[in-house]
Amino acid sequence: GAPAVAELRSVNGQPVGTALFTQVGDVVRIVLEAQGLPPGTKGVHIHEVGSCEAPTFTSAGGHFNPVGKQHGLLNPQGPHAGDLANIVIGADGKGRLETSASLVTLGAGTNSLLDANGSALIIHAAPDDFRTDPTGNSGARIACGVISKK
Repeated sequence: GAPAVAELRSVNGQPVGTALFTQVGDVVRIVLEAQGLPPGTKGVHIHEVGSCEAPTFTSAGGHFNPVGKQHGLLNPQGPHAGDLANIVIGADGKGRLETSASLVTLGAGTNSLLDANGSALIIHAAPDDFRTDPTGNSGARIACGVISKK
């Protein structure tokens, strides 16, 4: 399918990154380039609604989880479809995450990121521990971008 993109903005509306989504077979490849963020390891998740209302981004809802699993790539009852790897932001405020999500699609169906209410990519203030339901203790939402067809 056609690639999708999310333009991420911080809580004060500054552009802080771009994520590209490409369907490759049964998985969605995600390349996230971030800048202007505080250094450290941060959780990254796909959230269930394509809405990024600052400053809390709670309008994006919870993690994208169409099949009702618990949170965490290391959780035996998990993961959410929208659970992704952490991104490491360097001292210069920049980071890059290249990952694949096997539980989502850019096509049609239950697991589509481009469903009626859309979806959003969010970077959190703290690292995801990949276990704790429902958020992995990843803290506040510090950047958000609506995922849309390019």
